[in-house]
Amino acid sequence: MSLSVHPLWRKPRHHLDCDQSNDHVHWMELFYDLVHVVSIFVMGNFLSHHLSFAGFAVFVCLFVVVWFAWFDLSLFNSLYVSTDIHHRLLMATQIITVMLMTSSINSIDAGGWSFFAVGYALNRGIIAFLYRRARLVGDSQASLPGEMSRNYTIAACIFAVSAFIPPPYGYFVFALGMIVIWAGFGLPKIGTIRFERLLPRLGHMAERFALLLLIVVGEGFFKLVITLSNVGVDKVNLDVFVNYMIGGFALFAMAWIYFDFAGNGKPRNTGNRTMVQWTLSHLFLMLSAVCVGVALSAEVKIGFWDHYPLKYAVLGCFGLSSYLYCLLLIQDVIEERAAHRFATAKIRMFGIAMSFLTLALVSFVPALVGNFLWGMALFSQIIIPATNAYRAFSSEEANKAG
Repeated sequence: MSLSVHPLWRKPRHHLDCDQSNDHVHWMELFYDLVHVVSIFVMGNFLSHHLSFAGFAVFVCLFVVVWFAWFDLSLFNSLYVSTDIHHRLLMATQIITVMLMTSSINSIDAGGWSFFAVGYALNRGIIAFLYRRARLVGDSQASLPGEMSRNYTIAACIFAVSAFIPPPYGYFVFALGMIVIWAGFGLPKIGTIRFERLLPRLGHMAERFALLLLIVVGEGFFKLVITLSNVGVDKVNLDVFVNYMIGGFALFAMAWIYFDFAGNGKPRNTGNRTMVQWTLSHLFLMLSAVCVGVALSAEVKIGFWDHYPLKYAVLGCFGLSSYLYCLLLIQDVIEERAAHRFATAKIRMFGIAMSFLTLALVSFVPALVGNFLWGMALFSQIIIPATNAYRAFSSEEANKAG
């Protein structure tokens, strides 16, 4: 086998220039996701310890910028088939930058800010270099990687400058860097979204979203297990163990409804609006899932007859309603599947309405009742579609047999 075709030495090529390319996620990308396991867990802990409007706002900003660090590299790997030794070393360096960012989160409002901004600047600089390298090694149309490299380079410089400006002014400079990246994508006529070659491998990106969603929802198990461990498994009563199981079933159900109705679904078309909705809906779906995971950690702190802590209830109810709405938005833009016949907008709106009803009553009813109402909001998204599907398919089979 020649060096030009062996994965360890093969130069990166745009997937449209390859004779054949598959949509499967490479092990390097899976390994890159592992550092985000820690990152998402740390951000969830930050939210748990900053249950205020300001703390939530900081958490949302952190989640968005870290999520885009994940997305931007995933997009590059979806555009360019790149597995050579240089790319592997760059991927390893990217992991180090996320490690630096993650270790800075707990002290982001103090000394950690500079380290976070430096880590993010390095992360963006590596993305810029990846696109520059793709252009230099022979992309058949060099305009796209050239502009992407330029935009990320400018943003990386802005992020680096923000690291040396004390908060809150450094935050505004950092936000300018994010605006540069987003504007570089989306501005009419000059944004890179105008390039047809910005289209990634759809199956690959769908799988990337699905794998990260598993991580994000799975972080809720971390919160539940560690919270119970800290309380002391030998010091709680039966009420807490029941609540503990409710939390576990709820997290499983959230993954269930995603994969039945949206997981691994490719967009119906490649229009800009469709692609943007597909991407941003996944961002806010995952943000909502983290909120629910944090909210469920309160399950092991209360008994049946206690009131569910209001701040956690707000997170859980708004998180679930947002999760269901984002799921509906994703269903709206992906290829039609049989399950969509039964997971209608009315069912999603029922779940959202039950979430808000739970929030309105949670301060006045025992946690047992609050859990029941919130559980109706979530589990109805499985029970109603599954029941309707069973009846419909049974009727169809009976008609065929008749």
